[in-house]
Order: sequence, then C-alpha cells, then structure tokens
Amino acid sequence: MQTVSFTTEDGVRLEGELRMPDGEPRGAVVICHPHPKHGGSKDHPILWAIRNELAAAHACAVLGFNFRGVMGSAGTYGGGRDELRDARAAIGLVRERVPAEAGTLVVGWSFGASVALREALDDQRVDGLALLGMPLRPGDVELPRLPEAAELRVFARPVLLVAGEGDVYAPSDEVRAFAASFPHGEAVILPGTDHYLWRREKEAAGVVGAFADRVLNRR
Repeated sequence: MQTVSFTTEDGVRLEGELRMPDGEPRGAVVICHPHPKHGGSKDHPILWAIRNELAAAHACAVLGFNFRGVMGSAGTYGGGRDELRDARAAIGLVRERVPAEAGTLVVGWSFGASVALREALDDQRVDGLALLGMPLRPGDVELPRLPEAAELRVFARPVLLVAGEGDVYAPSDEVRAFAASFPHGEAVILPGTDHYLWRREKEAAGVVGAFADRVLNRR
C-alpha cells in the first residue's frame, strides 16, 4: 500500500492510498467514500474489501482517497459539488500508474456513488461505474439532485448498482428501476443486509470484481 497525495484543479491537496497489483495493472479504479458529514472516509470495511478484491484478484491499480475536509485532506466540505473535482483529480492520479490503454472504473458508496455518477457523466475517461447504496431516498441528508432521466439514457457505458435488501436509502425496487434507466445498467440486491452491507462485504466486493472484469474485457 502506498500513501499518496494529489491536488485538485482548484488547488486542494487530498490524501489517499494506492494499492497496486502484483503484476502490470489491467485497469485503474477510484473508490469514492460515503458522506463527509456523516462519518464517511476511505476507511470503511466495505471499501477495504473492494480495494483488496480489485487489486489482488483483478489486477487493478486501486485508489481510495478522502474527499476535501476529511481527515488529512485539506479544504472543506463542498456540498457534493466541489467533490466532483476531487474525483476528477483522483482519476487523473491513478491513470498515471497504469498503461495508457487500461480501462478506468469508478466505484462509489452512498454519497460517493452520487459523486461518482455525476462526475462520470462528463468524464469520458470513465469506462464503467459501480454504485453501492445509491442514495435514491436521501431523506434529510444533503445531496445534489440526481441526474435527469434524459442524461441517464445517453450514458452508454456499463453501470452496476448494488444494494442491501434492507437499504432504506436505496429501496430495492427503486434501485432496479434506476438501473433500467441506463442503456447498460444492472442491479444486484444482496439479502440479509442494509445500507452498510454488514456481513456481505466480501460478497459485494466479489460482485464488483466480476463487473470490473466485464468492463475491462470490453476494451
């Protein structure tokens, strides 16, 4: 594991951890964490499980990082809008560590899923999206609006949505319907868990890993 730091386009210095595979990486992955105002950081068991799965079993260079204002990252919380710059800079960093022809996957959980989706809409470097616990019903949690259906219909890259069957922020029926909004969307609902994917971390990581293989094999 390598500790890294990098700077966004608006001059904010962020911290992260980069895990490289044993051999040459076949893909680049950025992981976006949950809400900074609700205890979110790169250091969650589900994010560790995904990072380790993608690096060890799928030969990806994987960057987990902290959004601005979280732990050792400079700056202040940006309402889910400035964090797009954070994700954009993270993609740039990890792509520097892989061959030019390697694909790029962005993984987000909860708030991080919202950021990942909105960044990918305008970032052609992203070849696929894995969105866990997509906050379709955020309640009183501050989040920018979801993209319009017309924006989703023209997003032709693969999208995976994963949620626990008891996730109150991402109800199963709504997750399936949201996945169907994309030309190449799919949904996986994990039984016996909730928004935090307790006791299903390895299973969720395996689902994301299989999806990563499908995305990278398309290239």
